[in-house]
Amino acid sequence: MLSKIKSYGLMGMEGFPVMVEVYVSNGLPSYDTVGLPDVAVRESRERVRAAIRNSGLEFPAKRVTVNLAPADLRKEGSMYDLPIAIGLLAATEQIQNDALAQECLFLGELALDGTVRGVSGVLPMVIGAYAQGVRKVVVPLENAKEASLIAGVRVYAAETLKRVVDFLNGAEPLPVVPTCKWDRTKVSYPMDFADIKGQQGAKRAAEIAVAGGHNLLLVGTPGSGKTMLARSIPSILPELTFEEALEITKIHSIAGTLAGSEGMVSERPFRAPHHSASTASLIGGGQRAMPGEISLAHYGVLFLDEFPEFRKDALEALRQPMEDGSVTIARAAVRSTYPADFMLVAAMNPCPCGNYGSRTAPCRCTQQQIARYLGRISGPLLDRIDLHVEMSEVGYDDIASRQAGEPSETVRARVNAARQIQAERYREEGILFNAQLTSRMAMQYCTLDARAEALLRKAFATLKLSARAYTRVLKVARTIADLEGSRIICAHHVGEAVQYRSLESKYWGEIRR
Repeated sequence: MLSKIKSYGLMGMEGFPVMVEVYVSNGLPSYDTVGLPDVAVRESRERVRAAIRNSGLEFPAKRVTVNLAPADLRKEGSMYDLPIAIGLLAATEQIQNDALAQECLFLGELALDGTVRGVSGVLPMVIGAYAQGVRKVVVPLENAKEASLIAGVRVYAAETLKRVVDFLNGAEPLPVVPTCKWDRTKVSYPMDFADIKGQQGAKRAAEIAVAGGHNLLLVGTPGSGKTMLARSIPSILPELTFEEALEITKIHSIAGTLAGSEGMVSERPFRAPHHSASTASLIGGGQRAMPGEISLAHYGVLFLDEFPEFRKDALEALRQPMEDGSVTIARAAVRSTYPADFMLVAAMNPCPCGNYGSRTAPCRCTQQQIARYLGRISGPLLDRIDLHVEMSEVGYDDIASRQAGEPSETVRARVNAARQIQAERYREEGILFNAQLTSRMAMQYCTLDARAEALLRKAFATLKLSARAYTRVLKVARTIADLEGSRIICAHHVGEAVQYRSLESKYWGEIRR
């Protein structure tokens, strides 16, 4: 007998419908799976067999053929265990209500005792299924809250295979998960701007970077507070919108980093990989072309501490995603595109010993060692970082001061106000903040007064800015003006923006002549 059960597959960020066809016929007992299954799908045979028997149901001693259609797309993962088991039980007439079984879409991995385990990528698969007319889904209890984010889909939470079969036979209902209404939850942060002693210039640069979504480079001696400042940045990030939260949740669902108890991500991501990270872990890759750190940091912060210590090829691979806001991972069997619109925050010492330029400790490095160390950061990569900030040692008076600094909540209010201005301005352009401006948009929206125009012309010649650096200075100046609520970019806005490009000539000017 033949049965057909709906399921779903995933290719990058997009899902595709999979029809699980199970045919049980007379003959020598055998079990074959066709339709381009990977190893995890082929191994489902033993999980399905054990789960069915341990659920008190009968596994047929006949010839079983499982086809995953369409047969020309590769099927990966363990999410097909549950639909295969339901198809087999329907084909052997152990499920009475075949109409209900065909109406639902099934996703889930089976344990040997019949427990339904959670799988990755449920949210994008349910979104795709809903777009194709599916209105009922049976998913693992672990993924139920995630799936319930989509209004209009009836989500059934499955704990065991036996309970799913009882539901389909009308013996016992499955719990229906109510639609999860997203609400901004108040997030507490372990680090606050008020805890940072001194470094007013660096804190101002961080505020500008966050307000416009710009990339930030922090250069300073050990102990100057670079890492502390970077890890305090999440406390001033603007509030998530529903659309942003949904896209972030989709990426984390695919990567399997979404906690089962979470419905939707409630805070912007902050990713801080170690400098030993490989190119594939940063950019994404593997046989299944999974998202990397840059995609997991989408609409959030990617913090790279000890910036020059990262592999050269890994750093250079960042250049294209930083420019495009997305990354395409191509493998022999799959090609996936993931969003990667992240804010890069990089921190580094000025030399191998860390004391080059220090006021309190002598540098032990030769000029050749310093040049080699700084040379690990290429000109094209440095050109893509909007704000370069030098952080010197904090003085005793600042450290010993009992006076609290400006709290993150106050800074975040200014950031939210600036982001709101940008959202209104770019409503018709389909972008959210200044860092996303193209060159054409920058010319349109970055209006300079006469003095600002003259100052920028002089800075372009003096600092020998590239065309890309010129556009990025314009965008930073636009953000500074937005923080002040100014419609026109004035000379002091340009002056501050240009100041954040002067560090390049100080440290990298000599080695690139």
